[in-house]
Amino acid sequence: MVVIGKYYIKIFIFFLFLLLLSLWTDGCKNSKGQKKRSTEVIHRDWPEIRSRGKLVALTDFNSTDYFIYRGEPMGYQYELLKALSQYLNIDLEIKVENDLDKSFHMLREGDCDIIAINLTITKERKNLIRFTEPIGQTRQVLVQRKPAGWRKMTLDQINKHLIRNPIDLAGKTVYVQKHSSFVERLRHLSDEIGDTIHIIQVDEEVETLIRLVSKGDIDYTIADENVARVNQTYYSILDVSTPVSFPQNLAWGVRKEGSQQLLSVVNNWITKFKKSLDYALIYNKYFKNPKSKVMVKSDYFVLGNGRISPYDDLIKQYSDSLDWDWLILASMIYQESRFNPNVTSWAGAKGLMQIMPSLIERYHVKNPYSPRENIQVGVKYLHWLEEFFSERIQNRDTMVRFVLAAYNTGLGHVLDARSLARKYGEDPSSWEAVSNYLQALSNKKYFLDPVVKYGYCRGDEPVNYVEQIMDRYFHYKNIVRE
Repeated sequence: MVVIGKYYIKIFIFFLFLLLLSLWTDGCKNSKGQKKRSTEVIHRDWPEIRSRGKLVALTDFNSTDYFIYRGEPMGYQYELLKALSQYLNIDLEIKVENDLDKSFHMLREGDCDIIAINLTITKERKNLIRFTEPIGQTRQVLVQRKPAGWRKMTLDQINKHLIRNPIDLAGKTVYVQKHSSFVERLRHLSDEIGDTIHIIQVDEEVETLIRLVSKGDIDYTIADENVARVNQTYYSILDVSTPVSFPQNLAWGVRKEGSQQLLSVVNNWITKFKKSLDYALIYNKYFKNPKSKVMVKSDYFVLGNGRISPYDDLIKQYSDSLDWDWLILASMIYQESRFNPNVTSWAGAKGLMQIMPSLIERYHVKNPYSPRENIQVGVKYLHWLEEFFSERIQNRDTMVRFVLAAYNTGLGHVLDARSLARKYGEDPSSWEAVSNYLQALSNKKYFLDPVVKYGYCRGDEPVNYVEQIMDRYFHYKNIVRE
């Protein structure tokens, strides 16, 4: 019995040791901040954002809010955010998320400062976020398909095939985006008509569901009227004339706690901006523009086919030899030529990558306007520059910026800027330092300095060139998902 008792005591001590070890490990993790508490309140109000120098905004990508067309980022929410950042005199970083539940989570966890989406103001959502002043109004409408042969029918004949009274949704199946305000509205509508509406919540966002209705894959969905009418211009078979709600306010959202000052400055801007001509022009551009149908069907509309340009395959092929993300090269080619293979600059640069006469001669180019030959030669030169800087710049992202600057303004001017940085005790491998001295090369004090070998340079141009390419690249990464 004594032996058995000692055995159980040893087992008890062993498991007690494991329990204490587990508690100690969890304590270490928490003390090192490896696991953020879900109940932690994020405080990052306007003073902190202004000090950081950057507003992080979250939006969604679709044919109105944020997309790429002819190589450029565009969209209703995107242009509003640009106007806001200019008003606040602060940089803008855009993040993308089309799942509304994830968007609210990202805001709550501090991954963004503001949600810039047309959010319907509801009591339920007021428990999650603080709404800004309304940026617009709309109704929710039923999206349904016109009957076969509708072009040969009278309006009365068409209406007989369509739901015109929401009460007729009884027994019907309606697909809506998960966590959207459309779910709540349909539930209320089901109670109001005293019958069942079969609500199917799916991950697909609104415009995807609209497209599925147009194809006949589903019969009904709900959308905000302004978005529905834009999409009706793409798919003429759609009918969007049956409202299922009263007019509702649309707004942006900030964190419920710790964002009072941010909310105040954003509301001040919204109140003023909504009265401006600029706001009217932006709204009409995306919601009342008859050219939007042509734009969406264009080869340059990324959401339509996932392509940035007709030359994506070539860009991908040759970017591999650089070991670059092809989207950087695509952004660079847009910067050079707007994807026009036949353009010639005043300096004689030709084609998609604007290769100069010296390169045409060096690489024995037969046809500089050939997209394949032009990209091939441009990438060869980029590769040469990359080999030069790879021995001098350790950070790869920084090296790419040096390569782009040298491609634009010439290697000599970049080397001069590095020499100036070195002379004044700054890091010649830092893009921040070198870009400052590139800009200084338009000042006589610097371009006449003995360490400068290549003289005057209009340094703002290569610096802006690099920053615009990289900024556009981040937009491409937001939207082009392979």
